Amino acid sequence: MRVFVTGGTGLIGRHLIQKLQDRGDQPVVLSRRADEVRRDRAMRGFQVIQGDPMTAGPWQSAVDGCDAVVHLAGQNIFAKRWNTEIKRQIRDSRVYGTEHVVSAIAQARSRPKVLVSSSAIGYYGPRGDEELTEESAPGSDFMAVVCREWEESAHVAEQFGLRVARIRTGVVLDRNEGALAIMTPIFKWLPGGAAPIGSGGGLKPALGQQWMSWIHVDDIAGIYLLALDNPAAEGPINGTAPNPARNADFGRALAKAVHRPFVPVGPPDSLLGLVLGDVAQVVTKGQRVLPAKAQALGYSFKYPKLQEALDAVFTKPIPKFQPAPPKMAPASHH
Repeated sequence: MRVFVTGGTGLIGRHLIQKLQDRGDQPVVLSRRADEVRRDRAMRGFQVIQGDPMTAGPWQSAVDGCDAVVHLAGQNIFAKRWNTEIKRQIRDSRVYGTEHVVSAIAQARSRPKVLVSSSAIGYYGPRGDEELTEESAPGSDFMAVVCREWEESAHVAEQFGLRVARIRTGVVLDRNEGALAIMTPIFKWLPGGAAPIGSGGGLKPALGQQWMSWIHVDDIAGIYLLALDNPAAEGPINGTAPNPARNADFGRALAKAVHRPFVPVGPPDSLLGLVLGDVAQVVTKGQRVLPAKAQALGYSFKYPKLQEALDAVFTKPIPKFQPAPPKMAPASHH
């Protein structure tokens, strides 16, 4: 199977294209830094196309003749402190990038059969203890609105005869990447030991009662493969492990994985807000999301339990390919 992939050098993309190649598929990777990617030993053997999903261009013709498209690209929500301009980039990179991918599909003479497009559990907004499945209603905060527009842009591809799956990805666990890139240094260097992050409210100490819907990077790549392969995989699919954890329990497990003591009270939300800006809300508020559809489709999780997942993250070697974060990095999903 020939698979066109945007965001192929990012957190999920690197693992996914390796799995595709290992099983005999042909990834076609779109990159704004194609020459740099081609020179990297870890990326040899992949066809790399120069282009930016944010801009229509010659890259779109590479979709012609592909069997499937995986669209992962989008501004990294953790890359910069949020302000009005960064929020605009986060939204536009997802919506306009998806529109250009769908436009490329529409123009293709030999069209792909399936589009697997990235989304995020931010779709649901902060919902307290409520258990959320693919049937749950969307939220109304900034990331929820972005995710809804993002998914609507991908849904248009159904008009051209494609099966469309939208993966609502949770907190992806990988070393020095995504949310762990922010949380691990905090956990390692807090005086007295690692502590909960968030849900204290204002100036109150954090108790970490908010839910974190996490997933190991191997499993999120596995769910993308499921979405590519299974004819019944369409519409929204939650990309989360079956055992979401409260932030305090996540902190306890992470502390153990990085060999730090754990203290039950952490810095107040207002302090995190000063340090991180509005993006702190992604960490301090959460959702309790269950992978109902992935399990119904028969996906078997390699890491269903949190401690096993974190232990695996911190014992595996760091990948050789570590691209510099571009302005439009492949998306970090929550």
